[in-house]
Amino acid sequence: MTLDHPLTTLPPAQAPADLGRDLITVTTRPDTVFVQGRGDWLEDAQGKRYLDLVQGWAVNCLGHSPPLVVQALTAQAQRLINPSPAFHNQPLLDLAAKLVAVSGFDRVYLSNSGAEANEAAVKLARRWGQRMRGGAHSIISFDGGFHGRTLAMMSASGKPGWDRLFAPMPGGFAKARYNDIASVEQAITPDTVAVMLELVQGEAGVQLADPGFVRDLRALTTERGVLLIVDEVQTGIGRCGQAFAHQLYGIEPDVVTLGKGIGGGVPLAAVLCRERFNCFAPGDQGGTYGGNPLMAAVGLAVVSEVCSATFLAGVRQRAQQLSDGLQAIVRDHGLVAERGAGLLRALVLPDDRAEQVVAAARDLAPAGLLLNAPRPHLLRLMPALNIGHAEIDTALALLRQALAAVATR
Repeated sequence: MTLDHPLTTLPPAQAPADLGRDLITVTTRPDTVFVQGRGDWLEDAQGKRYLDLVQGWAVNCLGHSPPLVVQALTAQAQRLINPSPAFHNQPLLDLAAKLVAVSGFDRVYLSNSGAEANEAAVKLARRWGQRMRGGAHSIISFDGGFHGRTLAMMSASGKPGWDRLFAPMPGGFAKARYNDIASVEQAITPDTVAVMLELVQGEAGVQLADPGFVRDLRALTTERGVLLIVDEVQTGIGRCGQAFAHQLYGIEPDVVTLGKGIGGGVPLAAVLCRERFNCFAPGDQGGTYGGNPLMAAVGLAVVSEVCSATFLAGVRQRAQQLSDGLQAIVRDHGLVAERGAGLLRALVLPDDRAEQVVAAARDLAPAGLLLNAPRPHLLRLMPALNIGHAEIDTALALLRQALAAVATR
């Protein structure tokens, strides 16, 4: 693939040792500086291309700089960018109506990130608990879960060590064991107002909830009068081959959170709820940029495209192609397993060399491959939902090269 516009002109190049010197250190980044992208490919300042199977951690559901998103941003920016959340705007109303139609839920709240959406869902549950459950407030979440990087969502997450990183942490979050309904029953108390889970735990290594466990959890929460909040920040909007991952499990949650793919690359997130849980009073929840027309216009374009039956059928076809190719790699390279749902896949290695494979894939020449290693022994693949069949074949070939390079070290 050849990118169809000239490289961005950069300021005088910094020496690699100086890269990021003005940034607060929050992560370790390679020396690569990306300057442009189209579809499945990124290009760096030296003109090297990379086939991207990370896509902003499942954010760019239509790839890099998709015309649909560019057109929505351009058209809306010429009309209205942000009149403040104190007023209605047309894209806000249109996106809310579209999400209601696609999901079957009744109410929508728009925010900027998955963590914010999850915080809002917890607030909504606790407000409902104050009004309907005598002040019940505790949220049960799961070992291995990941719900965001705010303090409260770090408490809700089950990532090892996060309960000590910024102690003291907010309380009111109990933990149960994933796929263990007995542990949920034991964790429920009179103070419990909701259970919150990911149906696919992405950060834990693309761990899938067992269908029987999910059905039992829905039945248990209904029986006990406890809300079921499903975090679909990573799995929603087509990532798993349906509009929402909970559709794969045949359940109806009470509250669903969305993020990442709903914006196709721009900061956008949402909370969906049933009418009976629409219990915020004016002033209880808000945000300066929540529901701004610029982002909402993009979300409307993305959701309208991705949640169509034809597009979702294509996602399932490409997911099968990728899964079949990964299973062949497992056999040929002596790996442990391949797993996932839709175009959220994981490759389980026999040892803790995932970061080495990520680096080797990135360093391939003439074109690199971008992968993610959420665990030392595991690779995660999150390509654009419209990735081409030829690009999948190319990615599989590059992955084989990276694995072979690491195996010879």
